[in-house]
Amino acid sequence: MQTRENSAAMDRRLFVARLLAKTTEALVVTGLGSASYDVFAAGDRDHNYYLWGAMGGASSVALGIALAQPTRPVVVITGDGEQMMGIGSLATIAAKSPANLSIVVLDNGHYGETGMQKSHSSLGTDLVAVARGFGIAQVQQLRTLDEADALAAHINARKATTFVQALIHADEPPRALPPRDGPFIKNRFRSALGLQPF
Repeated sequence: MQTRENSAAMDRRLFVARLLAKTTEALVVTGLGSASYDVFAAGDRDHNYYLWGAMGGASSVALGIALAQPTRPVVVITGDGEQMMGIGSLATIAAKSPANLSIVVLDNGHYGETGMQKSHSSLGTDLVAVARGFGIAQVQQLRTLDEADALAAHINARKATTFVQALIHADEPPRALPPRDGPFIKNRFRSALGLQPF
C-alpha cells in the first residue's frame, strides 16, 4: 500500500481557492473545521453554507440542496474525517444521482480538529473505492493543483454526480473563521437563492 508520506499532495488553501475562483455560480456546502476555514479564506460568498458542528452532515445537506436547485452546481468541500462520519450518505447520493452535485473531500489522512491523529484514509481506507462501491460512477483522485481546472469545468457542466478525493498536505494553515451564527448563515444563503427566511 502506498503511504501518505510518499504520495503527491497539494496545498489545501491554494487548491480550494483555485477551484472556487472557477466555480463562481456554485452553491458551496462546507464540512466543519478546516474545510470551512479554507472556503472562507478563499472569499466569503452569500451562497456559501458553512456547517458548524454538523459532523458528517455536509454531503446530506448538499444532496437536499442539489435536488431543490437542479440548475445550480452544488459543491461539498469537506475533510476525510467528516466524510467518514457521514459515509452512508454516499449510498443515498448514488441512488438519487443529482447531476449537479460534486463532493470534494480534502484528504490529509489526519483528524485536523482533534490533534492530527491518523484518520482511516491513512490506515488503509480507499475513499475512491468506497465511493465507487456505493455506486457513484464519476469518481477520481486529484494530486496536483492543475487538476482543479478540469474539476471546475466538470462542476460547472453539471453532467454527473461526482466524488473527488483531493490529496492535501497534512498541515494546519492559520484559521480563517467564517460567521458562526447558524440562523444568519441559513437566511443569507436562502436570500441568495431568492427565498424568504424562516
